[in-house]
Amino acid sequence: MSQIDVNNLLSQMRQMSSQVKPAEQAFTAAKPGQADFSSLLKQSIASVADAQTDAGRLALGFERGDAGADLGRTMVAVQKADLSLNTLTQVRNKLVDAYNNIMNMPV
Repeated sequence: MSQIDVNNLLSQMRQMSSQVKPAEQAFTAAKPGQADFSSLLKQSIASVADAQTDAGRLALGFERGDAGADLGRTMVAVQKADLSLNTLTQVRNKLVDAYNNIMNMPV
């Protein structure tokens, strides 16, 4: 195993954090008629799937010992994929709860 260069890892983390949009920009309201809920949900599911695929690819490359494999980048990708999957699961749970509450309302 090779030694982990802490300065390199920190610089990569800073670079990745600068690439992420601020939360205010990421969740701005869409203009009416521009995006509906189903397309937003499909896009979110595709984004989670892409993150899972990318993390799997990076982990596999690190396990094989590829020349460009980096432990820091691999771990960040795996954590992003895990967080996005957990978030999607929680959103699904909230949607199911909301649906059940609406269905159980007296008419």
